[in-house]
Amino acid sequence: MSADALNSRWLLAAFPRGRIQPGDFQWSQIPLPEPGDGQVLVRNIYLSLDPTNRLWASGRTSYLPALKLGDVMRGITLGVVSASRDPKFAVGDYVTGALGWQSYALARGGELARLPRAGRLPLTAYLSVLGSSGLTAYFGLLEIGKACAGETVLVSAAAGSVGSLVAQIAKAQGCHVVGIAGSDDKCRWLREELRIDAAINYRTQALAEAIARHCPGGVDVYFDNVGGETLDAAMGAIALRGRIVLCGLISQYNDERPQQLLTNLGRFLVQRGRMEAFIVIDYLPRAREAHAALSKWLQAGQLHYRVDVVAGLEQAPAALERLFTGTNQGKQLVQISAESLAGA
Repeated sequence: MSADALNSRWLLAAFPRGRIQPGDFQWSQIPLPEPGDGQVLVRNIYLSLDPTNRLWASGRTSYLPALKLGDVMRGITLGVVSASRDPKFAVGDYVTGALGWQSYALARGGELARLPRAGRLPLTAYLSVLGSSGLTAYFGLLEIGKACAGETVLVSAAAGSVGSLVAQIAKAQGCHVVGIAGSDDKCRWLREELRIDAAINYRTQALAEAIARHCPGGVDVYFDNVGGETLDAAMGAIALRGRIVLCGLISQYNDERPQQLLTNLGRFLVQRGRMEAFIVIDYLPRAREAHAALSKWLQAGQLHYRVDVVAGLEQAPAALERLFTGTNQGKQLVQISAESLAGA
């Protein structure tokens, strides 16, 4: 590491109004920081991009404190320790944490999770199937949705990083699984690669009619990643004592005043349905439980995942927009630096 190395960062320059614009983030470079007592310096390798990034950029307090203008944009990263003044972490340790949209970050040990030093899985797996996406799918479907063998599970954004794992876990549980996606290619992938029972292209099919056709006995569990009209259509098809897992509302994150299009609450009431929202951070203390099950399914060939990697931290704002246009294929990541311990 050269003495004149710089830390490149994206700062929050404006709270987005509607779709994210180029001026909402500001590129900044500062001298590389030195770790103090109890701190480690992490070279970030991959940045995870998720729909919740749009919520974090809003300036509103959510399940995490609000960001202020001028703050480094919040984000989950995977990196390698390049300098350490914490005896629990050594140079070369791979770690994950909420280290932000920057090439390097200072952190205390309690803010980091150490990853296996070596293994058969690529590093990207720890930000996808064995990261927040996998934990969200596992606990959302099984703990909140309580999906059981023989039930019908409907999944929105089923070709995405969370939805695709939900669909496969549901199949592993012995469920009838129907996925909703936004292109014929994604629907084909769901049917042919993930082997789910049916896939619906919401852009070309009448959603309520398609759900009724593929879920003739009603929907026992609906795993919702999008909200809006899709949530309403699922409510209209809910089975007796069906459950809705409210995981995300990506269809509304860019709306200044989200439209609540819930016209099927009457059906939901008559069917004695239940809807519960959750945030994956509530389940982090049980991460080992999920990792054990997910790893078992991976080894058995019952679980597949895709990552969509964009090269260069400077591409992060454009890569985030891919989540809202549906052009990403699986988990959206930005590669910030080389995977090798020596760095870029």
